[in-house]
Amino acid sequence: MQSDEVAVNEPAVNEGADGADGRRTRWEQHRRDRRAELLAAATESIVRHGPDVDMAQVARIAGVSKPVLYRYFADKAQLWHAVGEHLAAGVVDAVRPAVERVREERPLISATIDAYLSAIESAPQLYKYVFGRTTDGMAAVVGASSRTIAAALARVIGDRLRALGLDAGPAEPWAYGMVAMVQAVGDWWMTHQRPISRAALTDYLTTLLWDGVAGVRRSADLPQVTALSTVEARDG
Repeated sequence: MQSDEVAVNEPAVNEGADGADGRRTRWEQHRRDRRAELLAAATESIVRHGPDVDMAQVARIAGVSKPVLYRYFADKAQLWHAVGEHLAAGVVDAVRPAVERVREERPLISATIDAYLSAIESAPQLYKYVFGRTTDGMAAVVGASSRTIAAALARVIGDRLRALGLDAGPAEPWAYGMVAMVQAVGDWWMTHQRPISRAALTDYLTTLLWDGVAGVRRSADLPQVTALSTVEARDG
């Protein structure tokens, strides 16, 4: 399996400066592609063998020897960290389009929750690997992905609030609070083997969170309502 792994098989160097640069670019691309293939094999090994998979199992699925893995990842911890980043990015990629394309507030909340629950439901072993580990720096990986989702959600919520003529100040704390709540409930849901349907859980959480958004509208309208009630009472 070493024909595409060792430097001796790279093209000759005596091609001049431009040739050497092109050769180096191609080799760097090859390494990126090969690394992506090994990450895919590691992900598949988690699906097959569970979150306690070892390097030998990864190597077998990748069709390489363990030393080849160590050419691309300095040690086991680096490989698992890279896998965690890859999987967490997949969750972000699933949620971000839902956040960006919805134009109404309640459907925005519902779509965001459903996209997240769908992503973790579709690959329970991968979810357990990323969110259930406290080693290999996985907590930092999960935190980074949560912040990415929250930041995207905050931008959209802020736009919605401004469009309504409301203060956009709550957008960021709301977004972080929503992400934390949905992540915590999603963890409960997965740990308990999904005791209710995804649709039902999405609706429950949407109802709970929507009251907060609707409450801002009511608070913003309250002075006008009070003033109108005073006028009506006086005229009556």
